[in-house]
Amino acid sequence: MMREDVVPACQILNQIIAIGGTTALEAPFSQALFAQSFLEGADKICCHVALDDQGEVAGFQWRGANDALPDNFGDIATYTRREPALKGAGRALFEETSKFAAALGLSAINATIRADNRQGLSYYDKMGFQDYSVAYGVALQDGTPVDRISKRFDLSIGR
Repeated sequence: MMREDVVPACQILNQIIAIGGTTALEAPFSQALFAQSFLEGADKICCHVALDDQGEVAGFQWRGANDALPDNFGDIATYTRREPALKGAGRALFEETSKFAAALGLSAINATIRADNRQGLSYYDKMGFQDYSVAYGVALQDGTPVDRISKRFDLSIGR
């Protein structure tokens, strides 16, 4: 991700947040907060974008450090444009992200997904992630409890 990708990537994320039900993020991002969170954040390991045939951002995948995980792990978050969707964007993003993470010597990638996010759970299953933990009843902003399922991709096994 580069500075010029911030505006379209932020729009993609904010559209996903507005639709609801597929991300733990619930408040829209300003462009400045988006850049700080996904482009410049101290916890960022990498952030890749997928471009469509016109060179427009069709999705992005962030990979970052998380103090709650072992040092050789990292978190992942994937967001792709809903309209028009770009078939294969998520798979292409994960191929780049996993190669980058393996080259850094990381051993695993963690994805934590809302239990009601069937699309996200299916995506990470297709990428080869395995369930390893559940946080039960994590409250949304409105107080609704939603489980969070953590999945792990072991980079030593590979693709």
